[in-house]
Amino acid sequence: MSEANLRTRDALRVLARLSRILESADSGVTVPQYRMLCALGEGGERSARLARRLAIRKPTATALADGLVAAGYATRGGDADDRRVVRLELTPRGVEALARADTAYQHALAPLLEKLKDPDGFLDNLLTIGHAMDEPLSVAP
Repeated sequence: MSEANLRTRDALRVLARLSRILESADSGVTVPQYRMLCALGEGGERSARLARRLAIRKPTATALADGLVAAGYATRGGDADDRRVVRLELTPRGVEALARADTAYQHALAPLLEKLKDPDGFLDNLLTIGHAMDEPLSVAP
């Protein structure tokens, strides 16, 4: 295995471990719920678009949405332009849940960030990756 492949493999393993740290944080929501709350926090979304954005199947998005609606974190509403479309939107309780989860995850990662020589650079790189992941969605219908 080449040096680049070894580094990539090792980086993937670190990402998996970071994911586990988030999963174990006492955030009040699951990581998949958090991802959906974040997406909804940027504005109401159609389920199909949410599924694409979160890289999950539509039935998974529906199940996540059902859980958020049942918890009072989101509501389903219609679309003024197309009555067949259902949009999900955060409730005030959902906004609070998202803020609690943000805080919990930040606290969980803080000790690791403190060990980095350049935590701002690390965060900048993560944000760059996030923007690159969002680019295909900006052109999708």
